[in-house]
Amino acid sequence: MSDVLARLWATIEARAGADPAGSHTAALLAKGRGKCAEKFGEEAVEAIVAAASGDAAGLTYEAADVLYHLQVMLVAAGVPWGAVLDELARREGRSGIEEKASRARS
Repeated sequence: MSDVLARLWATIEARAGADPAGSHTAALLAKGRGKCAEKFGEEAVEAIVAAASGDAAGLTYEAADVLYHLQVMLVAAGVPWGAVLDELARREGRSGIEEKASRARS
């Protein structure tokens, strides 16, 4: 796998303190956690629509938007990318059924 998501994360963090007039990322972050979450949701819906309609090119484009906006939302919420990767690693090798059952017992 490519390290493009790590580079994207670094770019988002670097732009977090930039002038919102000159950076879309900084402008989103300046609007706060709620707006970042709302934008992520909008992009997720657009990806769902593309997937449901069988639009592979559209889904590819929207999936990239979803990943970008997910990372922006995580930065806004103060959740490190490494924490997400650690959670994925923790789940690695477990079936989805087993993972869901373990959360239900908690």
